Amino acid sequence: MTKPHFAVFVDLENAGAKESILNNVIEKVKIRGDILLGKVYGYTDRYSNLKECLLSNTFSVVPSLRYGKNQKNSLDIQLVIDAMEVAYQNPLIDSFCIVSGDSDYMPLVGKLKSLGKFVLGISRSEVASDIFIRACSEFLFLETVATVKPAPKPAPASEFDSLEEVSAQIEKILADQDEDQMYASELKDTLCRLRPDFNERNYGCATFGKFVQLVVSKNPQLKSWTQDSSLMIATTAAAEPERKLTKSNWIEVFRDYLNRFKQDGFDRVNPSILKAAICEDYPDFSEKQIGFKRFSEVMKRLEKEKLLVVEMDEQNTMLLRIV
Repeated sequence: MTKPHFAVFVDLENAGAKESILNNVIEKVKIRGDILLGKVYGYTDRYSNLKECLLSNTFSVVPSLRYGKNQKNSLDIQLVIDAMEVAYQNPLIDSFCIVSGDSDYMPLVGKLKSLGKFVLGISRSEVASDIFIRACSEFLFLETVATVKPAPKPAPASEFDSLEEVSAQIEKILADQDEDQMYASELKDTLCRLRPDFNERNYGCATFGKFVQLVVSKNPQLKSWTQDSSLMIATTAAAEPERKLTKSNWIEVFRDYLNRFKQDGFDRVNPSILKAAICEDYPDFSEKQIGFKRFSEVMKRLEKEKLLVVEMDEQNTMLLRIV
């Protein structure tokens, strides 16, 4: 199956300009396809921590030149101009990723889709416009891209540190598929997009098929088999040790998730994002399990515990300000 070719446009003010978040955005797009062009808008010297990430992914920058009160609008307009130029002049690019939730980009999204382009939108839940969300072909909240789970130590640019690390990367790739399985050849293409210097020989394997067998033999969460002469790889049905939220531990669990969001640079999150993160690790979670009828009542209790403050935005959408 042919993978899409992406152009990525990042509004740094919306993305929070944190290196780990930008890396996660790029990784999410690379799992879906190739990035042929990338640009970030609003770059200044205070974002110098992004240099390695931007250079290693061949992103160009549009600097933030502060002049007058409409400086942000000028950057938005520049992003639109650049995106349209790419859409008309580069036939290789069939997909666009726009990291910003500003409703002003809705006409751009509509025009790109009318040209037959796929549009992936990514934004903080705090600022994401409902209009922008509905206009995109696919939309992801930045909080879910910048996963709240503790990340493993990143590998140096040269190669994966260990078999365990590449195995964990394979699990992430499989988790991002519509089905938790894929062709081994497709998996190798994805690994090479994420790490261009990946080579199975670094792990003592003459072929990628033998590498898959090695990974599967070391990781009980993965399995492989042959289907119509093609090697397949998938996650197993084996579950982690069952964890439950109870009336005695739920506050500490929620406190931990809120702290992780805060550490990742998210001062405000949509309640649905918090609940989705909880349900991912506790699939059987329900409000009744911890003594409440509705999730809003859970939020009020956490507010009393001084873990968050419930706020309403201009669209009358509930947001949680993490204390």
